[in-house]
Amino acid sequence: NPYAGLVSHLRAAWLSGKTRPMEYRVAQLEALGRFLDEKKQDILEATAADMGKPSFEAYFTEILLCKNELNSTLNNLCHWMKDEHVDKSLVTQLDCAFIRKDPYGVVLIIAPWNYPIHLFLVPLIGAIAAGNCVVVKPSETTKNSERLIAEMLTCYLDNDCFAVVTAGVQETTRLLENKFDYIFFTGIPSVGRIVMTAAAKHLTPVTLELGGKNPCYVSDSCDVQNVARRVAWGRFFNAGQTCLAPDYVLCSVEMQEKLMPALREAITEFFGSNPRESPDFGRIVGDKQFRRIRALLCSGRVAIGGQTDEKERYIAPTVLADVLPSDPAMQEEIFGPILPIVVVANMDEAIDFINARPQPLAIYAFSCDSKVVNQVLERTSSGGFCGNDTLMHVTLTSLPFGGIGNSGLGKYHGKFTFDTFTHHRGCLHRNMGLEALNALRYPPYSQQKLGLLTATFEIKRKGMCTLL
Repeated sequence: NPYAGLVSHLRAAWLSGKTRPMEYRVAQLEALGRFLDEKKQDILEATAADMGKPSFEAYFTEILLCKNELNSTLNNLCHWMKDEHVDKSLVTQLDCAFIRKDPYGVVLIIAPWNYPIHLFLVPLIGAIAAGNCVVVKPSETTKNSERLIAEMLTCYLDNDCFAVVTAGVQETTRLLENKFDYIFFTGIPSVGRIVMTAAAKHLTPVTLELGGKNPCYVSDSCDVQNVARRVAWGRFFNAGQTCLAPDYVLCSVEMQEKLMPALREAITEFFGSNPRESPDFGRIVGDKQFRRIRALLCSGRVAIGGQTDEKERYIAPTVLADVLPSDPAMQEEIFGPILPIVVVANMDEAIDFINARPQPLAIYAFSCDSKVVNQVLERTSSGGFCGNDTLMHVTLTSLPFGGIGNSGLGKYHGKFTFDTFTHHRGCLHRNMGLEALNALRYPPYSQQKLGLLTATFEIKRKGMCTLL
């Protein structure tokens, strides 16, 4: 296997204990901070070259949010690493019971192309903080960002403990044949199944950050202009190439009629009368992806936008009206600047529509009535939820980010990333003396011993009393 030597080298470094001290982890994390500061312009240029990503969007997602994750981790790492002491039974009162935060070992991070810096760096921050050695595999689709990561990251991190592998599908398949102690994958469900199958051969735990069709319910009672701006921003950010983007809108016929002019106004406000000329609207990452998204335009009727240019890989911000559940745009995650609107009679029908489909990565609900938003939250299941806005829940390091079912497995961001890459090791350190206290559990057994053992080990429900 072409990667066996690399993995063995990293495993030897991990077994040496090099990555365990807090000082080492902090030094490597601070080096990532220097990477973000010193290579800021390179990051902006690489993402612009790969997919026309506006510098504002690139700075916000690829740099600012990453620095937030980094600083949150550095601010709290000392506390996160400490042994966590736990409750004890009567018989272990004089002993030490705790949870030790151990690194897994050598971990693999496979990143996607849509946020090529953010989606490898945020899990890497947690993996380093937890004390692991790491192999990072950036996406080969975004060539400029991949080259930047491969050439520059190794100048900042310890190459004995951290490595970047540039690989296509065939090479990644060979990479997955190696035994890793944890695999973190971000991508589509079909590839997630391949990763999970490869991991199963070594009984390797995984986090799978996948995608799905994120529904957005808009009730009849809401501020239409605000809804239009927030939905349009979430849908057309990064030219729609966001796993968390609202994938389709569910609303009544009446609300669809109100939303159309408001969405048209919001799109014009954001990108001008010709979004193709706007510096704030990106492009589709590749020809294959462009053709796939363009084919979805036959769904329903094009109410706004619809213009395309294959040479530029440009697809205008587009809204499709009167889309049927059987239309092509409703059969797959869109992952592009197209927003279908599906008409439902009411909230109950919208909830039934959502629950009849695989659990999405996010659900959005808009209403001036908080009871409506809470009803959607309580009666559905998804990786995350955001009421009266889109995408914004992902900006909080205090919230876990991850999917459920078809949209993923596991969670990260902030302390959740540290916990993901940490083995929580249950430990009990007992006193060598006081052997008389242990006699109750030793043979020969008796009813008297069992009664005393029960009294010292039993956990009783609070609020319950025992009649003597």
